[in-house]
Amino acid sequence: MRQVFGRPKSLTDAPTHYCPGCSHGIIHRLIAEVIDELDVRENTVGIAPVGCGVLAYDYFDCDFVEASHGRAPAVATGIKRTVPDSVVFCYQGDGDLASIGAAEIIHAATRGEKITVVFVNNATYGMTGGQMAPTTLLGQKTTTSPRGRDAGSAGYPIRVAELLSSLSGVAYISRVSVTSPANVIKAKRALKEAFKVQINKKGFSLVEFLSTCPINWGMSPLEAMKWVDEKMSVYYPLGDYTQVPEVSR
Repeated sequence: MRQVFGRPKSLTDAPTHYCPGCSHGIIHRLIAEVIDELDVRENTVGIAPVGCGVLAYDYFDCDFVEASHGRAPAVATGIKRTVPDSVVFCYQGDGDLASIGAAEIIHAATRGEKITVVFVNNATYGMTGGQMAPTTLLGQKTTTSPRGRDAGSAGYPIRVAELLSSLSGVAYISRVSVTSPANVIKAKRALKEAFKVQINKKGFSLVEFLSTCPINWGMSPLEAMKWVDEKMSVYYPLGDYTQVPEVSR
């Protein structure tokens, strides 16, 4: 019998630690499928974050390095510059990338580092108990904003895709979600394009995934998916983001 569906070669058979309904598993699979289809597994290096994806090195069958909190782009830069023919990707959450790692991601992008960043935005600090994150929506309740995020005291949620798209070193940025089969297909297409941008040495690339966190949101997996579509996607519109023209050198 011909097999039409199976585990990607770039994924291990290790059971993941993610909570029921979390989107990390879907995103992992898409990354692995893209690595397989581009046939780059043997020279791919992933950078694991501090956060929910901290054990990513157990789930991908390729070389991996663990980075300090927020420093994945700096580690990726060092690897890519040392081994320029490698395919290097960072896997980061919103706390890792948009809070403690904000300077790292901005400067890697503006330098045009030829790396790919997978940015998982679930609008909360998932691993440490559901505190308010830089991407928490206005009015969203968390363990540290029990009355809902207030712009007057906490500021506004950071739109990472829009922020980075203004930098001249950026070659490709897209925001996607995995709330439906159609969105999963679009997400994989964007992810493959981001990896191709790196392989073709065009510059920095990032794909932002709007992701669910049912446990910390206090929702069922189905409710969490609907919340991404009805709330998150309004403030964080899906689609590709165009960078400013490259400056003359």
